[in-house]
This record gives sequence, structure tokens and C-alpha cells, in this order.
Amino acid sequence: MRYALLSDVHGNLPALEGVLAHIDARPELDATYHLGDLVGYAPWPNEVVALLHERSIPGVAGNYDSTTATRYDHCGCKYEDPRQAELSHQSFTWTLGAVTESTTRRLAALPFRIDLRPLGGHTSGPQLILIHGNPVLNTVYWTEDRPDAFCTRMANRLGAKAGDVVAFGHTHRPWHREVDGVHFVNTGSVGRPKDGDPRAGYVVVDIDAEGVEVEFVRLEYDVARAAAGVRDSDLPDAFADFLEKGGA
Repeated sequence: MRYALLSDVHGNLPALEGVLAHIDARPELDATYHLGDLVGYAPWPNEVVALLHERSIPGVAGNYDSTTATRYDHCGCKYEDPRQAELSHQSFTWTLGAVTESTTRRLAALPFRIDLRPLGGHTSGPQLILIHGNPVLNTVYWTEDRPDAFCTRMANRLGAKAGDVVAFGHTHRPWHREVDGVHFVNTGSVGRPKDGDPRAGYVVVDIDAEGVEVEFVRLEYDVARAAAGVRDSDLPDAFADFLEKGGA
């Protein structure tokens, strides 16, 4: 089974449209899932959630999805400095005011994790486990510099074994590592990359009886349209600058 996995759209409709068009042009892909954080930072939260619903693309809840749905005190995001904290709170307040009842219901209905059996539920073969941040809390960042011991601890919390794949997002930086036979895959971000590359990203995970292959995909999309949408809204212009620079 070949899975297209996308995460952290963050209200960026042009980026999502570009990624879905790219996936549509690949008939060898068997299924598509999202890994959460559909809203926040860009002006199309309702359109993003509606498009994924219309396309029947299932997925898990990100921290921004669940905090928006429950109208929490903040988005559960990590702030590197006071300015980032201020901007993040502005984004969250704007998003709370923008989402419709329909969007809120769909965000609230997203599960915390999804377990898939690529070789069929009748076998004890590999699992693909989808989460947003980590098995404990969606607000904890699972970055590439985490030691192997941390990955093993997270795998144990998930019940993952050798041959399984754990896929997640949240950090907006793609990476892949294998520890004790378990594959850990961060899908990066569709709509708000933080690695200095403004292109949208998703990942293809291919799982069969022979093993696991991971392909990271980056593609150009209409960044100018996304940035203009931010600047035409009441969101801070800094979010448009962020998209144009890939977070650098």
C-alpha cells in the first residue's frame, strides 16, 4: 500500500489545492490521510476543512484543531520569543472568530490517532500509526534531534513494533529515522514550512511485505496567492512574509 500523508495545512488553501492536485496525478497512490493542524495562520480555515471533507480524506486532530474546536485558552503552540507568542495569539483569536459551526464540528470529530494495517487486518503484519504530535500530547514537539531513546519510548507508548511506521507532523520539518526496526516519519508541512523552503510538502509511505520506503515530496504552489490572501485579511502581514520565506 502506498499512502500519501499530509500535515499542517494551517488554513493555506492554495498549498492544499496544489498538494491534492499533485497526489491526484499519481494513480499509483492508494490512499490519502491528513495528520492535523488544518487551521490557523492563514485565512481559509473553513475552505480547507470543507475541501478535505468533500474529498473524504480522513485524518487525526492536531493541537490547533482541538483547541479551536474546544475554544481553549491558546492554540497549544510553542513560542520561541515574545513576538512569536503575540503573533500566535493573534492568529488563534482570528481563527476562533472565523470558523463556522460546521468547521468546528468537523474539527471536534477528528480522532487522536488512526491505526492502519497495509497488508490486511487478518494478518499480524506491519502497522501504519498516524498521530499529530506524539502519543502523549499534541503540544510536545518531536524534533529530529530527539535521541533514539525518546523514539523508543514513544514507540512503546503506541505499541509499535519492528516493521511498523509511526507518522506525525507538528514541527513543520520533514525527517525519517529508523530505530530498532520502527520507522519514524515526520511529514513536514503543506501550508507553513519552517525549514527555509517555501514549497509545500507531503510524504509517500510505501509499505509491503518486503519493507518500508519513504519519499518526501516538495512542490511549487501559488505562494503569491497565499501571501496576498493573508495581507488582504485581518491577520498579521508577518504570516505572509513567513510563507514567502519558508519560515527562514
